[in-house]
Amino acid sequence: MIDPQWETKQEKAEAIDRSLQATVGKLTHGISPAALMLAFFDWYFHLLIHPAKQKELIELAHENMIHLANQLVGHLQGDSTGEYSPITSPQDKRFTGKTWQQFPYTFLYESFLMLQNWWHIASTEVRGVNRHHEEVVDFTIRQILDMFSPSNSVLTNPEVLQAANEQHGENFVKGLQNFFDDLRRNLAGEPPAGAENFVVGKNLAITPGKVIYRNSLIELIQYSPTTDKVYAEPVLITPAWIMKYYILDLTPKHSLVKYLVKKGHTVFIISWKNPKKKDRNLGMEDYLNLGIMSALNVISAVVPKRKIHLVGYCLGGTLTAIAAAAMARDNDNRLASMTLLAAQTDFTEPGELGLFIDESQITFLESIMQEKGYLDTHQMAGAFQLLRSNDLIWSRLIHDYLLGVRKPLTDLMAWNADATRMPYKMHSQYLRRLFLRNELAEGKYMVNGKPVALTDISIPIFVVATERDHVSPWHSVFKINLLTTGDITFALTSGGHNVGIVSMPSKTTKRYYRISTLKESDRFIDADSWYKATKPKDGSWWPAFEKWLSAHSGEKTDPPVMGNEKEGYVPLENAPGTYVLAK
Repeated sequence: MIDPQWETKQEKAEAIDRSLQATVGKLTHGISPAALMLAFFDWYFHLLIHPAKQKELIELAHENMIHLANQLVGHLQGDSTGEYSPITSPQDKRFTGKTWQQFPYTFLYESFLMLQNWWHIASTEVRGVNRHHEEVVDFTIRQILDMFSPSNSVLTNPEVLQAANEQHGENFVKGLQNFFDDLRRNLAGEPPAGAENFVVGKNLAITPGKVIYRNSLIELIQYSPTTDKVYAEPVLITPAWIMKYYILDLTPKHSLVKYLVKKGHTVFIISWKNPKKKDRNLGMEDYLNLGIMSALNVISAVVPKRKIHLVGYCLGGTLTAIAAAAMARDNDNRLASMTLLAAQTDFTEPGELGLFIDESQITFLESIMQEKGYLDTHQMAGAFQLLRSNDLIWSRLIHDYLLGVRKPLTDLMAWNADATRMPYKMHSQYLRRLFLRNELAEGKYMVNGKPVALTDISIPIFVVATERDHVSPWHSVFKINLLTTGDITFALTSGGHNVGIVSMPSKTTKRYYRISTLKESDRFIDADSWYKATKPKDGSWWPAFEKWLSAHSGEKTDPPVMGNEKEGYVPLENAPGTYVLAK
């Protein structure tokens, strides 16, 4: 029998551990020092006993120095032949301007990119290093080097020097004003400059509708019909609770909700509550039962005896897949189809987001969340900014503070600044059960005490992935073809995790997508082969999705009433409701 006093001592000791880790976390912005040290020790000591790799790096450094010396002499003599084409990402726009192609700036950025490439080779393909540790080391070194990019310095950035010369230094004055304004807003907890031009309920999330149901976790919005007839099967959209729902109902021209309503679909959407400290014990099962399943029950009362198209975005898409698998297991046949937007169901290749996920890092995060009861919005924003530091950190520093010019805030940027929190229990379960142990893909994920299997899902499936997704890499999203047995229509669209989904039809915007249907009877095709075999189409994927949705719906009928008073679901207030406004 365990001594109760021993349990009390153990709890106190663990509380001290968590408190210390939470304190350290404030200094490291949530990054586990132990995880970083383990990764670098693994890499460094394997490199020490890898003479072939050392020889390769010495030879590469020698070649680089000779090349740079020749380049320098050639530039000084006015000879620009034999220019070096360094390896860089096509998304790296730092040195594409015309002023960068003049000496000495071309020499500076070539030297920097060669150094960056040398470190990339040094930190990768070292025999014996754990793959996760290798990725952490490579990512960390890249972040450190990016701090010293010539584009980030006043003295080595020709675009900044040109602006200073033309404006007689006024750009620095404006940049300083921008810096202090951002600092003030950050300390006061205010949204970024320009956010005042976008207000939820005024020019964002203004598609007409009613909140017809509210519980402790969600508000369910039913949108008003705009057509005389509607498709019989309603659509339920499940956004991720890491984001406010109105990313799918931004300004009218950027609203997927409005687009579907105009096409004759009855649309419902879940608006998640922004959790606080008291909501710390909300878990994944709460989000399933109080979220999707409660919403489905309400919709079944509003539109009885009609099957429902279930749509999920990002984390909401993962929960959508879990719900569909659980319903199939329990012979609940209310779903007409399932659509996943930038959502993973297999987490073995989560992309660079996986850099922040291992046992050490999750334990560290749990200690931070245990104290607050949730994962702070700044914590999540910081992680996502690191994944795209050149775009989201350094380019802003140059543009706003060195050039002194603010880019106009867009509706999507305003939404992105309207962040939410993640409750302790749910986020811990999500990271451990899905990212770390990949339970959903392996048929081990438990729902109401029993495991679910994605192979049970037999309804038609539509999946959308985006080419430059740093949250749900499209190769990872594509793996659903290995996990389900039904027909899957897979669309890969241009853009990133958000821009690729908010892809309204437009004649002026250059968008494209690839799409094909992989039937159950077809042989498996890997992601890269599918990409090569599927030709791109110009335009937005929205019309293709709506056409697919219509094809899997029945005949049109009269629009349903708003809510169902007999069942107790009366309109409570106008959309966008109350939960979306909570800070």
